Parts: sequence; C-alpha cells; structure tokens
Amino acid sequence: MPRLILVSLLFTFSFSFTLTSAFRWQCPAADAQVVAEIFAALNWTYTGTDCCHLTNMIRCNPNTSSVTSFTLNSYQLNAPIPAAIGKFANLQYVSIHNMPNLHGGIPPSFASLTKLTYLRISGTNVSGPIPTWLNRLTNLESLDLSFNQLSGSIPPTLANLPKLTMLHLDRNMLTGPLPDSFGQFRGANLQIFLSHNSLSGAVPKSLAQADFARIDLDRNQLVGDPSPLFNNRSKSLTSIILSRNLFNFDLTSVVFPSGLWILDFSHNMIYGSIPTQIVELPNLQQFNVSYNRLCGEIPQGGNMQKLDSSSYMHNRCL
Repeated sequence: MPRLILVSLLFTFSFSFTLTSAFRWQCPAADAQVVAEIFAALNWTYTGTDCCHLTNMIRCNPNTSSVTSFTLNSYQLNAPIPAAIGKFANLQYVSIHNMPNLHGGIPPSFASLTKLTYLRISGTNVSGPIPTWLNRLTNLESLDLSFNQLSGSIPPTLANLPKLTMLHLDRNMLTGPLPDSFGQFRGANLQIFLSHNSLSGAVPKSLAQADFARIDLDRNQLVGDPSPLFNNRSKSLTSIILSRNLFNFDLTSVVFPSGLWILDFSHNMIYGSIPTQIVELPNLQQFNVSYNRLCGEIPQGGNMQKLDSSSYMHNRCL
C-alpha cells in the first residue's frame, strides 16, 4: 500500500507539472492574434495558438507566457515591417536585421512599445525619417537603426531617452547638424555611431558634457573644431573616430582623456603639432593622423613606439 501511494503521488506530481508547464508556455490569446496578423502581413501561414514555441522568432516570459522578444532576421521578404508588432503589450526586445528587401518606414505603431529596452532595425531597405516619437520609448537602452536608407535630420529628442547607452545611426543618408541636445544624454558610458552619413556643420560644444565611451563620426561632412570632445575628462571615453570629415583646427594644445584606446583623425585638415601628452595614454592602441596638415616632431615613448609610419603619412611637415 505505501508503494501504491508513492506511485500515485509521483503520477499526480508529474501530471501537475506537465499541465503547469503547458499552461505556462501557452501564449496569451492576444499575443497569438498579433502573431497571426504578423504572419498574414508577411504572407506566411500560421494556424497554431502556442506562439511561444516559435523559438526562432518569439521569446516569452516564463512566468506569464506573454511575448517579450521578437526577432525577424535574414529572411528574403519583400514587404514593409509588420505594423502589428506594435500590438505586443509586453515586448522588451525587437531585432529586425539583415532583411535587404524590407521596405517602407518604421511603423508608428512601435510608439506603443514603451517597455522596449532593445530596438534593432538594421540591414534593411527601410527609408524615411527617424521617427520623432522614439523619445516615448523611455526604457530603451540600445537603439540600432544602422545600414538602412533613413534620411533627414537626427531628432534632437533622442537625447531625452534617459537609459540609452548605445546609439547606432551609421550607414544611412542622414543630413543636417549634430543635435546640440546630445550633450544632455543622461546615460553613462554612451556609445554613439553616426558614421557614413552626410551630417554637416560643427560639433556642438555641449557634447563635452555627456558621458561618452565611444564616438564614431567617420565619413561625414562635419567642419570646425571638435576638440571639446577630446577635452572631456571622462575616464570612460575610450574611442574617438573623426576620420574623413572637414575638420580644421589646431591639435597642438588638445588634452586627451587618459582612458583612450583609439584616436583616428585621418583625412581632415588638422594643423599644428601632435601633443606630447599623447605618450602618457597608457591604453592607446590605435592612433591615426594621416592625411592632414600637421608639422613638428612626432612624440616618442609610451605606446607611440608601437605605431608604424602609416599613422602619420601625408602631412605637411611631420
């Protein structure tokens, strides 16, 4: 009899666990309906209700079963981004990547995804302006809109995202100035990538107030003196890439943050001499001032000894 009771208890526990697991991973009807709408927009067939098992696309909260992650990567789909994605009530993560035939704009319905911490729409043919409503997504920590066909200016209101630490707008067709508001970013160790656009004008002095870790402005049409970026004393600033712009300033008296790993000012119109302080940067791994108008002695010592002549080539009198 005791053995029979034990077997009965084990069966009951196993059955209960199976039911609980099945219930836990049965996505809510509202989320299942959203998935059905997404599939319909992409001309795919979806007949199930257990969307949490679409593991290449969907991730669900293990406690509530609600959809928290949506991924659409590397499909050859000729369609707009499904607007129904914006109907997920608890979505925290969206990745739409390497979809070269995906076109149209970023759906306005995404403005409802206020729980998002990660938004990636990259490697697509998506066009139009960067939406101004992105500043409503106040939980965003990472925003990647790189490798698209986005045009127009950068919305100043992006600086209102209080938790943002990663911003990729590189390789688009963006024009206009860098927003002065970018000096108001509140996130720590912000990494900002704006390369391969057509941004113009001067770098706002206000940017020296933000806590940047990496700044990449390569291949734009920026002018003037960006040295306030270098004078930022933040120890978190590790990389500054300003190559292939129209910067024209005296490098002689610039003081660099001590934590820098990468400095690339190549292909500009920078003049003066290389500051001797450069040899005091203990972590410097890459330094490139080629194709400028620099003169004087090349500082010796420190990590400068590891650099080859290509780092200085095509200057006026180095």
